[in-house]
Amino acid sequence: MGDPDLGAIELTAKLATITIAAAMVFGAPLAFWLAMTRSRARPWVAATVALPLVLPPTVLGFYLLVLFGPHGPGGWLTEQLGLGRLPFTFGGLVVACTVSALPFVVQPLQGQFEAIGRRPFELAATLGAGPVDRFFTVAVPLAGPGWVVAGVLGFAHTVGEFGVVLMMGGNIPGQTRTLSVAIFDHVEALEYSEAHRLAIGLLALSFAALLILQAFRARAPRSL
Repeated sequence: MGDPDLGAIELTAKLATITIAAAMVFGAPLAFWLAMTRSRARPWVAATVALPLVLPPTVLGFYLLVLFGPHGPGGWLTEQLGLGRLPFTFGGLVVACTVSALPFVVQPLQGQFEAIGRRPFELAATLGAGPVDRFFTVAVPLAGPGWVVAGVLGFAHTVGEFGVVLMMGGNIPGQTRTLSVAIFDHVEALEYSEAHRLAIGLLALSFAALLILQAFRARAPRSL
């Protein structure tokens, strides 16, 4: 058998990569809508997206567990689609971490889209570009640093996620035992040297993410 900590690192990197890709797919159009819409539903949607920023991760994880459990509507839907039950699976971790990472993706992109202003999109509309065309031909190329900041923050947040991961995925080696859960295991077993070895890596990653964020804020201070 291989090193379980190495397995946790590999699984965490895989989880963060898939999560940030999913968060970008769902979060970018949502950020564009929030930046452009005048709908009365905007503050409600924005508050819902930002909820993971203030909600305790264990609470978010608990309600996701209930939602996708055997008696929840999400669980019923995944069963009907032939996906089985998501709790305590890697797929469940991806769903939970995507929800948790959404505000870290949506907010930087929304700020960047707002900084672009409405005029480029209005000009594109006069040339016959529909909403989808305006998103891909105007918003995406002009979003600039927002894409990098959203990706870095979302990735770093997912790597360090603990409460949501533990509630939704548990602690199954090779399947749901992530880096943060491995640190918890070592501390619980009084293996402080092993915990320190993993924790210092997370500390370095978090600090690097903040340095990148500051660098891009310096380039675009009004939008990020």
